[in-house]
Amino acid sequence: MVYTVTFNPALDYVMNLDSISTDDINRTRSEELYYGGKGINVSAILTRLEIPNMALGFTAGFTGQKIKEMMDRDGIQNDFIPLDNGFTRINVKIKFGKELDINANGPEIGNNQIEELLGKLERLKNGDFLVLAGSVPSALPDDLYSKILETLEDKGVNIVVDTTGNQLLNVLTYKPFLIKPNHHELSEIFGEEMDTAEKISDYASKLKEMGAKNVLVSRGGDGALLIDENGKVYPRDAVDGKLVNSVGCGDSMVAGFIAGYIKFHDYSEALKLSVASSAATAFSSELAKADEIYTIYKTL
Repeated sequence: MVYTVTFNPALDYVMNLDSISTDDINRTRSEELYYGGKGINVSAILTRLEIPNMALGFTAGFTGQKIKEMMDRDGIQNDFIPLDNGFTRINVKIKFGKELDINANGPEIGNNQIEELLGKLERLKNGDFLVLAGSVPSALPDDLYSKILETLEDKGVNIVVDTTGNQLLNVLTYKPFLIKPNHHELSEIFGEEMDTAEKISDYASKLKEMGAKNVLVSRGGDGALLIDENGKVYPRDAVDGKLVNSVGCGDSMVAGFIAGYIKFHDYSEALKLSVASSAATAFSSELAKADEIYTIYKTL
């Protein structure tokens, strides 16, 4: 079973315009509404790839209820903890040839709700996967991911972490099954420009030496690179296609890797499904469907 945690879910309200002006009222050509949040995106792709999973996290108010309704509609199992105050954030994506993203802060999460989440994580058992994706909200302790992993340390759970900076570095001591920095995040961690595949491989290897079992680096238009637990390097070129949507591509990559590993128990195949999932989302107006993913996967 795969469990995902999303501390700060969102409703993504996408507004499509022909152009935008600060001198007049702007009217949309069309709008869409999606559930969002990195862990939720991972759960959505896993569900479409028929991998059993459970989305955990926090919701609040009418927007939180809407997210739950939308996920129930799409068959995504969820067990969110309701918050006492506020409402789940609405992120506005304005597309007018370019893309303008306005992300809200989200509601406050109390200590009691954190303890409730830790209680839910006690159900995890040997061989399960836990995905911790995204940053921890600023109102919560910066070491919260580490606290979660400390409680699971002896359970044999496969930990997947997709976050940045110190939050990522702090979990390496717990030997996560997979981390997925992108090349920009790798640059921020080590203070080096990741301008060649060799550099990316070298610094990804450093993260492996620091504790990560597998390191998957997403490289945007240049593809991806995996260093597996045995030190083998798997480069993978980007898939040709027209970029339609950048939201959720990294989350799709994480979900595709987990699904590929569960299905095939082979890192090369996991990487192929990972890259196919990311590309299929990039070429779609929303998170990719299974047929879109497998159509690309068969070409790799």
